[in-house]
Amino acid sequence: QVQLVESGGGLVQAGDSLRLSCAASGLTFSTYAMDWFRQAPGKEREFVATISRSGGSTYYADSVKGRFTISRDNAKNTLYLQMNSLKPEDTAVYYCAVRSAVVAAAYDYWGQGTQVTVSS
Repeated sequence: QVQLVESGGGLVQAGDSLRLSCAASGLTFSTYAMDWFRQAPGKEREFVATISRSGGSTYYADSVKGRFTISRDNAKNTLYLQMNSLKPEDTAVYYCAVRSAVVAAAYDYWGQGTQVTVSS
């Protein structure tokens, strides 16, 4: 079955960096666009970034543009999110998601999430 396992979260100070990973299995990773989302306490889940199947195209939420970089290694079936200049408002559980190849704006699979906490 399909599994998405995020890792790399933790507790950091404002201005620090973290790199999240999402290891995918049970699917042909290179045939799916992938997204990162996050959900802060008491808030709805929000889009963070997306990357095309080849990695050649990316798009970011305005709140992270210029600070976060999404990338992927199709040979390793792994998605990444490099987060620099972290702010307390970046505190959230971060999820990776497999974008549906059939239905627009839909997601076939989600990871379990990894907690990122940024202290001021």
